[in-house]
Amino acid sequence: MGTIFRRTERRPVPLSAERVTKNGRVVARWRSRGKTRIAPVETDAAGTEFVAVENAVYAARYRDHAGNLVERTTGCRDETAARQTLAGWEREAEQVRAGILDAGDLETARAAGGPIGPHIDAYDQSLTAAAVTHGYKANALRAVRRLVGELGFAAVRDLRRDKVEQWLAGAIGTGMGARTRNYYRDAMVRFANWLRDSGRLAAHDLHRLPKADERSDPKRKRRALSEAEFGTLLAVAVRRPLDDARTVRRGANKGKAVATLSAAEVARLEAVGRERVLIYRTFITTGLRLNELRTLTVGRIDLTPGTEAVQLECANEKNRAGSTVPLRSDLARDLRQWIADKRLAAADRLFTVPAGLRRILDRDLAAAGIPKRDERGRTIDVHALRTTFGTWLSKAEVAPRTAQAAMRHGDITLTMGTYTDPKLLDVRKAIEQLPGYAASTATTKPPTKPSLPTDAKGQSGSFTDNAGRITPGRRRGQGAVENPGNSNEKAPVTSADIAGAESGWPDLNRRPLAPKASALPN
Repeated sequence: MGTIFRRTERRPVPLSAERVTKNGRVVARWRSRGKTRIAPVETDAAGTEFVAVENAVYAARYRDHAGNLVERTTGCRDETAARQTLAGWEREAEQVRAGILDAGDLETARAAGGPIGPHIDAYDQSLTAAAVTHGYKANALRAVRRLVGELGFAAVRDLRRDKVEQWLAGAIGTGMGARTRNYYRDAMVRFANWLRDSGRLAAHDLHRLPKADERSDPKRKRRALSEAEFGTLLAVAVRRPLDDARTVRRGANKGKAVATLSAAEVARLEAVGRERVLIYRTFITTGLRLNELRTLTVGRIDLTPGTEAVQLECANEKNRAGSTVPLRSDLARDLRQWIADKRLAAADRLFTVPAGLRRILDRDLAAAGIPKRDERGRTIDVHALRTTFGTWLSKAEVAPRTAQAAMRHGDITLTMGTYTDPKLLDVRKAIEQLPGYAASTATTKPPTKPSLPTDAKGQSGSFTDNAGRITPGRRRGQGAVENPGNSNEKAPVTSADIAGAESGWPDLNRRPLAPKASALPN
């Protein structure tokens, strides 16, 4: 027979508590939630004072189907409700012992009925054990917690497809893009799959949530920079840190570059501009992603002449492949000088990529007079430098398969479609390279049909020579016409004597002549 009770918990003495002596013991008296509470003040082995407070929620102690002593909270503040909860648990244990219920199904049902918060915490630990990246884990948990909070999923069994569908439909009205909506959808599906695989949920139907068409609803289309635009961007980026520092922001000289700077500050700002140019050049000639460049260390770069390359770490690359990315020789030479000037060690980051690089690029574009958004609505951002890399590969007539390898894409349509800006491709030049044909001024005459010789009766046809060969306009022997007047016999299929089928050309598929009429009496 089980019992219910209230647990006693140790808590720090409240700061607002009043200490009084009661029956020879020091007790603390304070108000909480409108009620006066009293608890004895005790001291642990470390000399820390605490008060022993009785929990308002009842707990239960009983034996499960295997005879093990189980102690768990009922979640009830009312004694009657707590006893009813205990009775239900004991009844379930009896049904499992009798074979009426399955113990595994019972545990799954209990887990699905419990608060969803501990399950999300366990999912967090599972992602950590799976060694996923910090960014992936943070984004996945953020999406799950947002949906759980906004949809009011208090327990695992509350997960419902129709509620998530309503949330996704409402997100369309707020301007959320298809890709973002699919991310929230996939995050919830993966969480539900983990609940099912870990025995916390019997089944779910979230995988039937429809996916949005990302191609028909792209929220961000990137464009590529031209060679001239990129050259202008570099010229501005190298000097803008120093120019901005020299520009006065207020007063009579507002907007003028007359501020006085120390020599050390000038050298520092010049180094910032130099580093920014190297960052842009590395992006545009290697196709590295932002996180790949941010985490790149000096020890991962091979600057040996002829074999210059970057060896990416699997943990820092998007596809976890640990790819080798070749470096241009001129960029490798400048990187070699940068490492020497900065005295960087193998474990040091190659660049100090600022967290606000997107805003810095926007300011550099504005200072260079390069529009961030073109007439097609396509924009320039940090990842658009990777689009520029892919577009320049196509413009240089690099083989598509080679461009795919340089971009490190698993699908060539991604290289040729998403990461190639058709505006910079010289389609007219390609068309001009097609074979050309000038209009002919001469009058074309139809081929003349050769005339066939005629026989003594003025009829044209095929005749046989002395060797028995069929030749146009020739006779056999002493001029006897082949098969004269035998109208009951069919002419050879390919003979020129067939009415309406005369081609005027020699028959190249020679067949034996039809039999002649016999001269012997019948």
